[in-house]
Amino acid sequence: MRKEEREMKKFSVKTIVAIGIGAALFFVLGRFVSIPSPVPNTTICVQYGLLAFMSVVFGPIAGGLIGFIGHALIDFSYGWGIWWSWVIASAVYGLMMGIAGTTRKLHHEIGKESILPFNICQVISHIFSWGVVAPVLDIVIYQEPMEKLFAQGLFAGISNAVTTAIVGTILLVAYSATKVKAGSLNKE
Repeated sequence: MRKEEREMKKFSVKTIVAIGIGAALFFVLGRFVSIPSPVPNTTICVQYGLLAFMSVVFGPIAGGLIGFIGHALIDFSYGWGIWWSWVIASAVYGLMMGIAGTTRKLHHEIGKESILPFNICQVISHIFSWGVVAPVLDIVIYQEPMEKLFAQGLFAGISNAVTTAIVGTILLVAYSATKVKAGSLNKE
């Protein structure tokens, strides 16, 4: 087996494990740690901080699948059926954060200097996912009334951005503390 094939296999196994663990944690946080909100059928969610972090570290495919699987499991566990428009929006959010994580500033330099770029990317990703993707898909798939959808999307986007700024930033800083810095093992 060539070196590239071994590297790809390692990456694939690591990514699959990350997807499984990430989706399970996303489900647990979304199902049991969500906070009721004043907007109907909308909660304040802490799992998007985890999703943003996992997406940046493991990439867009892992991020998209963690969001998709985790959100589908949450909806399924409540018994009302899977709300595909919001499941897809979660996947889009994970995908977007994973793509953002491939940038040099986030992927190669995860640390305190990446807090601002991380939070800019997560806010943009939330605005797009909850302000565009979820409402548009709700209209297309479920023929929901537009006013309700954009109120839900606006609230979800803002509350998710705030919780991601807290939870995601904490995870990012904690992770950066575990990384070996270049030259730190050199003898002086």
